[in-house]
Amino acid sequence: MANLKEIRGRISSISSTMQITRAMKMVSAAKLKKAQDAIVMLRPYSEKLQEIIQNVNSSSDPDQVSVYAQKREVKKVLFIAVTSNRGLAGAFNSSVIKELNHQFQNNAQYEVEVLTIGKKVYDAVRKNRTVYSNESVVFDSLRFDKVSNIAESVMSSFVEGKFDEVYLIYNKFINAATQEVITEQLLPISMAETEENEVETDYIFEPNRNEILDNLIPKSIKTQVFKAVLDSVAAEHGARMTAMHKATDNAQALKNDLVIFYNKARQAAITNEILEIVSGAEALKNS
Repeated sequence: MANLKEIRGRISSISSTMQITRAMKMVSAAKLKKAQDAIVMLRPYSEKLQEIIQNVNSSSDPDQVSVYAQKREVKKVLFIAVTSNRGLAGAFNSSVIKELNHQFQNNAQYEVEVLTIGKKVYDAVRKNRTVYSNESVVFDSLRFDKVSNIAESVMSSFVEGKFDEVYLIYNKFINAATQEVITEQLLPISMAETEENEVETDYIFEPNRNEILDNLIPKSIKTQVFKAVLDSVAAEHGARMTAMHKATDNAQALKNDLVIFYNKARQAAITNEILEIVSGAEALKNS
C-alpha cells in the first residue's frame, strides 16, 4: 500500500502541474493577440520608411553619404541580442544564444561586445563576454521612447567610431508555433545604389534631399530596433503558448499512464488481500 500512496502523490503532483501549465498557456495566448497586432501594424510602416529612404537616396548626391552609412575597416563589432526575461518558452531563448555564439566564432578576429535586451541572454554572456549595456528593464514597460534611447546610444557610439558594425539578433514572429532567428545588420545602413539602366524618378523635395535623409535615417534605425523587440515579444508569447500546450499534453499522458498503473496495482493488492482471507479461513476450517 505504500507504493499506492506514492503513486497517488505523483498523480496529485502532475495534476497541480497541469493546472499551472494550462494557466500559463491561457495567459500567453491572451498576450499574444496584443503583441501580434503591434508587430503586424509596425511592419508596413517600417518597410515604407525603408522604401522612402531608398527612393530619396537614389536621387541624392552620391558624394554626400550619411554618417550612418559610412563603411570603414572593421575592428570592433556590437551585437544587440534580444531574448526574454523569463524562461519556459521552449527553444526561444536558447536559439538566440546559440546564434550569438555562432556569430562570436565567425567574428573571432574582431573585438566584440554585446548589448543585451533580456535577462536570459545577459546571464548567458556576462561571465565570458564584454557587455556593452544590459537593457533588460525595457520589458517592464515596453514603449518606443525607451527603445529609441537604446538606439540613440548605439548610433552615437557608431558615429564616434566605438563600433564599426552593429548587428541585431532576435526571434522573428512568423506565427504562434513558428519563430525564426534573424541576424540583420543595423549599422552601417545599406543604401542601394541606382543601376545604370534604371530610370531615376524626378522628385520635388521640400526642404531638400539631404535634410530629409538626415531626419528619416535615424528614425528608420530606431524603428528597426523597436520592430526587432516587438517581433521578439510576439515570438516569446507564441513559443511559450506552444511549449505550455505541449507540456500540458505530456502531463496528461503521464497522468493517464499512472492512473492505469495505480488501478492495476490496487486491483492486485485487493486480490492478494482476498487470497489471504480465503487462505486464513481455509486454515481455520482445517484446524
